[in-house]
Amino acid sequence: MVGSIRIGRIFGIPVLLHWSFLLAIPFFALIIGADIAVSSSLVGDFFKVPLDSTLIVSGIIPYILGVVVSLGLFLCVFVHELAHCLVALRRGIRINSITLLILGGVSSIENELPDPRDELPMALAGPLTSLLLGILAWLVVIAGVPLISNRPVAGVVVFLFGYLAILNLILFVFNLLPAFPMDGGRVLRAWLAKRMDLARATKIAADIGKIFAIIFGIFGTFVVFNPVLIIIAFFIYLGADQEFLHVRSTVLLKDVAVKDVMSTNLVTVNPDMPVPEIIRLMYASKHLGFPVVEMGMLVGMVTLEDVHRTSEIDRDAKRVRDIMARNLITLPPTSMLSDAFRLMSKYNVGRIPIVSENTLLGIVTRTDILKVMELREA
Repeated sequence: MVGSIRIGRIFGIPVLLHWSFLLAIPFFALIIGADIAVSSSLVGDFFKVPLDSTLIVSGIIPYILGVVVSLGLFLCVFVHELAHCLVALRRGIRINSITLLILGGVSSIENELPDPRDELPMALAGPLTSLLLGILAWLVVIAGVPLISNRPVAGVVVFLFGYLAILNLILFVFNLLPAFPMDGGRVLRAWLAKRMDLARATKIAADIGKIFAIIFGIFGTFVVFNPVLIIIAFFIYLGADQEFLHVRSTVLLKDVAVKDVMSTNLVTVNPDMPVPEIIRLMYASKHLGFPVVEMGMLVGMVTLEDVHRTSEIDRDAKRVRDIMARNLITLPPTSMLSDAFRLMSKYNVGRIPIVSENTLLGIVTRTDILKVMELREA
C-alpha cells in the first residue's frame, strides 16, 4: 500500500506501517485522556469492581494511559488481522502483507476470486479472536485485581484491561455486522456465494455495507457528532464500492489475455526527441503517452504528466530522456488482462507496455480494459 513502510515479518508475512497509523495514536490518546474520569467510572461500573481513580486522573497520567490503551488496542487489532492470515495460510492462500492503518489493520490476500469455503472461516477468525482477547482481558480484571494490594495501582490495572476488554468485545460485535467489507459482510458474501454467482453476492453485500455506512455517517454527524463514526462510515462506503468493482472487473476480465487486447500499431518516440516536439505530437495524435524506444529496445515511457512536471522555462532545453519514466511496469503477452487492471489500479498508471525479451510488442491502456468490460457486460 502506498505510504507504508515495512517494520518486520511474522510467520513469513511482511508487516507494514501506514503513515495514518502515526496519526491514530495521538488522536485516540487525546480522546481517551480527555474523558478518562467518565470512562474509568464506566469501566468500574461495567465490571462491578471498586476502582480507585486517584492515580488515573493525576497530572499527565490520563494521556499516558491513553497512549497505552491505544497501543494495546492496535496490538489487539494486529492479532485480529493475523488470525485471518493464519487461517488463509492453512488453506494454501498466499498473504502479501498486513498493513496497520488509522482505523486498524488490513490483510492483503492474493486471491482474486475468493472461494466461499475459504472466505467463511477466514472472515470468522478475526471476530472470534477479538472475543477471545476480550475474555482474557476480562479475566485479568476479575482474577488479577484482588492480588494487588495498592488500590490506586489496582485502579490503573482495572482501567487498562477493562477498557481493552470492552473495546475487544465491541470489535467482536461491530465486525460481525453485515457491513461489507468488514468481516460480517464477508461472512454474508460467503453465504450468498453458495447460492448465486460471486459478482452478484458481492454486489448485495456491498450495497448492504453502503447502507450501514450511510447510517453510521448520519448518526455520527447529526445525532452524537462522533468523528470516529464519520471516518468509519467513509471507509466502509469506499471499501464496499472498491471491493465490488474489483470482483466485477476480475469476473469480466477472466480468461482474457493482454495479447488479445493490446494495441500493436504503436507510435514510439526516440529518447533524443526535444520536449516541445513531444508536446506537438500529443496534440496531433490525441495520445497522452508514448513508449520510448532506443535501438529496438524499450527504455522508458513519456506521458503528459512527465511534461507537466517540467517547468515551461526548461522544456525547450530538455529532451525526452530527461523527463521520461524509466522504471516501468511491463507484462508479457501471455499475462491476463485482470493482472494488467490490478497493476494499473495499484500503481495508478494508465498504460502498461507488453514486452517479450526486451522487445516492445504492444501496449494496453485503461481505456482498452474498460471497453472490454463494457462489451462483456452487455
